[in-house]
Formats: sequence, structure tokens, C-alpha cells
Amino acid sequence: MGKEKQFFLLKTELAEWSWEDQAANGGITKWDGVKNKQAQKYLKSMRLNDLCFFYHSGAKARRVVGVVTVLREWYSEDDGEGSVDVKAVGEMRKAVDLKEMKADGGLKNFAMFRQPRLSVVPVPEDVWKKVCDLGGGYEGDGREGDDDDDSDEEWKIIANAILTPVRASSCLRNLQPKSLL
Repeated sequence: MGKEKQFFLLKTELAEWSWEDQAANGGITKWDGVKNKQAQKYLKSMRLNDLCFFYHSGAKARRVVGVVTVLREWYSEDDGEGSVDVKAVGEMRKAVDLKEMKADGGLKNFAMFRQPRLSVVPVPEDVWKKVCDLGGGYEGDGREGDDDDDSDEEWKIIANAILTPVRASSCLRNLQPKSLL
């Protein structure tokens, strides 16, 4: 049996690497530069397809703005620095501000509040769900309002537009007397 999906929070300074930078980079980046041993331990524990909140830190923007997934597990470069590769999954429908999270009683034991200087922290599943609820979910989570949900409907309309003339000609052929065919 495989391990259960894990959840994490990755912090980045808005001026150093923003959600917009992540999206402009094709959604994929190497998450490196983690110096703290505890944060490195959490980074090393990440597995393929684990989900991570993308969190803007700094004085002006302390909020969860998106979700990324682990694309490549921990690896080391020649310089000895380790990293994981992550890929953007989707932007939060509504950014979840640190003040909003702290005000929610259901999140009072969140590790980020106990160890605020760590750039990588685990997120228990119940906390993950609560933060997602506060933000109305994220694009690509399968909830109502996803652009992905609309695409199925758009394909049905396109398919119907293509098939309607075919169906109509077939019906007309069946209505004509056999002698005309």
C-alpha cells in the first residue's frame, strides 16, 4: 500500500518568488534555499504528488495564495544543497490572510503559529481542509466554480453543433421516398 497524501505549507517572500513568478515559469520550479534543519527535514519527507500551500510571507503579504504539488522528491545538487520540484495546481479562489487563520479557533494548533520562522511546515489534513474552506478552495480542486467544470459543458455544446447537421441529414434521408434515393 502507498503512503497517504501529505500536506505542507511553503513560504516565500513576495519580492523573491511570487505566485505570479510561479505561474509565469510554466508553473514548475525548484524549491531550494531552505537552510533551517527542521524545515529541510520536512522538505525531505515530501513525496510525489503531496500538496503544499504556496504562502507569501513578509510584512505586506502574509497569506496563502495558491497550491502546488510535489513533482520531484528531495534531491541534492553538486553544491550539496537539497531541493524538491513543485508544480502549480491552482490559485486560491480567495487568498487566506494570516490574521484570518489566527482568528479561526479550529487552526489554533497549526505548526506555523508555533514555529513562525520555518519556511516549510507540515499541515494536518483537518487544517488543510479548514484553510481551503476559508479560501473557497483553489482552482483545480474539483469544487464548483472551477473553469475545468465549464470545459465539459463547452465540449458538449461543440459536439452537439457538429453532430446536429449530421443527424438532420440522416432524418431527411429517412423521410424521402425510396425512389428518390
